[in-house]
Amino acid sequence: MGDDADVDDKEVLDDEPKSILLGIIKQLKAGNDLHRVTLPTFVLEPRSMCERITDFMSHPELILSTPKKQDPVGRFIDVVRYFLSGWHIRPKGVKKPYNPVLGEIFRCKWKHSDGSEAMYICEQVSHHPPMSAYFYASPENDVFITGDIEPKSKFLGNSAATIMQGQSAITFPRSHPGETYYVTMPNVYARGILFGSMYYELGDSATVKCPKNDLIAEIEFQTKGYFSGTYNGIKGKIKQGSSGEVLYTLSGKWTDVMYLHRGTSNDKTVLFDLATEKISPKIVPPESEQEEFESRRLWSKVTKGLTTRNLDFATYEKTAIEDNQRNLGKERTARGLQWENRFFVREGEEWKLRKKDIPDDPLEAKKALEEFIFSPPQNALHAKFWNSQTDVGSATSSAP
Repeated sequence: MGDDADVDDKEVLDDEPKSILLGIIKQLKAGNDLHRVTLPTFVLEPRSMCERITDFMSHPELILSTPKKQDPVGRFIDVVRYFLSGWHIRPKGVKKPYNPVLGEIFRCKWKHSDGSEAMYICEQVSHHPPMSAYFYASPENDVFITGDIEPKSKFLGNSAATIMQGQSAITFPRSHPGETYYVTMPNVYARGILFGSMYYELGDSATVKCPKNDLIAEIEFQTKGYFSGTYNGIKGKIKQGSSGEVLYTLSGKWTDVMYLHRGTSNDKTVLFDLATEKISPKIVPPESEQEEFESRRLWSKVTKGLTTRNLDFATYEKTAIEDNQRNLGKERTARGLQWENRFFVREGEEWKLRKKDIPDDPLEAKKALEEFIFSPPQNALHAKFWNSQTDVGSATSSAP
């Protein structure tokens, strides 16, 4: 690939959508927080942030055998590769996933070629500010991931930035107890929102750290400046934390091929090649079997409007969801009810899965987690999103 942005990254808006977006932007100043701004539906990606996080679990084969490796540096490289492998999955153009409602959940499974499985649960644990907590487990392979994302959107003139606060913690508790890999994320930029073509970039830095093994990866996601830089590039170093010794360097493009260099030499091996990797498909229950707070069911009519390009319908349904979320909050306040998250609990600065007594045996752990994640709600507040005055049918009966 050359230095041009990928075709799918670019989007040229028609006059009407552009004028709507400009109308919103004119009300802002550079540096303003965008998370309370209602964005028009044409900038939405037809899926929720709760589901979008699964992009980082799309290449499980890169990490499922990692716990079996005895070399700590080899395990660390696997985690770095796994982290970098999910960023290439993105919508065409510049799109933002749905901002989940408080209590929204997304659940799914994966079945692997060796017969093992993995499962995932994400819950929107805060709406203002927006925050998603998630948990991924493949007990048979001894791979567990817990994390949270708190995106903060800011207007920067001709760009909008999403500052990706939060981190993931990856563990292999049976094979390597006490070994945790802490992963932070780069920031996301929408360029050209005032003039020129709109395009999507990752920028700034991310880190992967394993304190127990004294290893750190510092990764820069390169952006294209006016006179220098490159689209979708990465560069980085894998180092001993205490001494600063560079063990490997990283290069390439997160949309194509990334390379690993031993030390600071030019000799390189392929770290990840998008052309040779396949995305592992998620197994998601049909919407008819989902609860009202589950992402695909909750946003199904908005998604239908977006995918059929009926933006008036999508806007109507999106507004119905947002209005009902506010109504639910008012009702809880009036009744003196406190919202309690269903799957996660805050412990200090981290969100932890509520289920603590996970068995050591892989098959027993798998069974216990499946029962916990896929069980029906025990709290009435988690059972119904649409209140008694507003059900799904009435929310759409007069839609355009």
